[in-house]
Amino acid sequence: MNFWRSLVGKLWVTIICLVAIVLMTLGLFLLPYIDSKFSNSGAIKRLYMYTGMIGFSMTTVFALFLFTKITQPMQRLIEAANSIRKGEYGTRVNVVTSDEIGVLATSFNHMAAELEGNIRSLNHEKSLLSSVLRSMSDPVITFDNEGSIVLTNPHGQELLEQWSDLKWEHEGEEAFPETSGGLAGIPLPLRPLFLKTQEDGGDYSDNVHVRQGVWSVHMAPLYTDNEIQGAVAVLRDVTEEVRLEKMRRDFLANVSHEIRTPLSMMQGYSEALLDGMAASPEESSELIQVIHDESLRMGRLVKDLLDLARMEAGHTDMSRAVVNVSELLERIYRKFSVRAKERNIDLRCIRKSSELWLHDGDEDKLEQVLTNLLDNAFRHTPAGKRIDIVADWIAQSNRSEIEIEVRDEGAGIPSADLPFIFERFYKADKARVRGESVGTGLGLAIVKNIVESHGGHISAASRLGEGTCFTMRLPVEKP
Repeated sequence: MNFWRSLVGKLWVTIICLVAIVLMTLGLFLLPYIDSKFSNSGAIKRLYMYTGMIGFSMTTVFALFLFTKITQPMQRLIEAANSIRKGEYGTRVNVVTSDEIGVLATSFNHMAAELEGNIRSLNHEKSLLSSVLRSMSDPVITFDNEGSIVLTNPHGQELLEQWSDLKWEHEGEEAFPETSGGLAGIPLPLRPLFLKTQEDGGDYSDNVHVRQGVWSVHMAPLYTDNEIQGAVAVLRDVTEEVRLEKMRRDFLANVSHEIRTPLSMMQGYSEALLDGMAASPEESSELIQVIHDESLRMGRLVKDLLDLARMEAGHTDMSRAVVNVSELLERIYRKFSVRAKERNIDLRCIRKSSELWLHDGDEDKLEQVLTNLLDNAFRHTPAGKRIDIVADWIAQSNRSEIEIEVRDEGAGIPSADLPFIFERFYKADKARVRGESVGTGLGLAIVKNIVESHGGHISAASRLGEGTCFTMRLPVEKP
């Protein structure tokens, strides 16, 4: 620090100037009298000069004293303050005096200690908050009043990147264009909630549909001194919950529909019997046969529902063992051969490999899968057409698999229905040829669960008017 710009330097210059002015004033008034009144004026002038030199020397010594006692401690205080300003909160001032500067240094050290403690507490709280945000599986995004993003956790940042290219359209027009005002930093799906929060100052929650997903959004305002400074949004992916809820509603509706039909028929025909509407034993037998058939249909529906519920809950009882797939296919072929002859359908079983074994499978469950697939194929394949069962051993993804295909030459399935045919109660019969019996709509859902429980995969390919092919792949080794 420049001495002349310091307090002591300025004080020393001031004192020197005052002493010089006093000496010069005295000299102007006394020199004429010294020359005329005193005989030894030279000695007096030397005394005057010596006095001036001593005065200047004393002021210099006084200035050095002040520099040592005031300027240097103040300089250390300034350096310590600069260190704290740079983030070195452990800096302390070593000044041990009993004057005001010593008291100031002591207060400074206490202030620095309190500041260091507060900064440490703030950093600890910030670290805890950051850890909490990072550990949250739900995206959290904080905005200021201008719509700029202030804080987010990793899941929120990932979500912002996924939504960065969204084009939000409503009824043919952009409801929230990207260039609207100061909301450019807010993702398009969150802008309506942000505007409501800013206007009303309350919490808002809503489900937002983005692409193929559904997000539950809770938006709350951030207050500082009773003024809204922004908003925080907590999002949760509820796509699966919404899908399951829809499946539950559809399930109840479908079950009610499927059960209501046979119940109505059983009730109607039983009332006809009670009222004596059957004029002959043959008519009574016919009515009883209808009631019996509908009761069997309800039994199949209830059994399929229970089986499917157990499978989806993971409580399927499976007897795992080595399965000879060749023998299983031969047994299935013989079981459906009589039906094929009755329907005038050409049924073929093609085994491209002689060694078809599964090291860990449930033979009864696999027979149920093949039975369901062939039952569907026979139901929708007209007379004179062909159904093939093709099995082969393949290598897929560094593992051995057995691929079984069930091909028919029926009416086929529309491409719009193919992604949904393995769902419960989904029927694509509107594009197929109906046979003499109607299924429960649960067969393919059960087939998918059984195949996946074996670690396998099943898919379908179809073209209208040409037929359908179900492809099932099962791992040879234990999954």
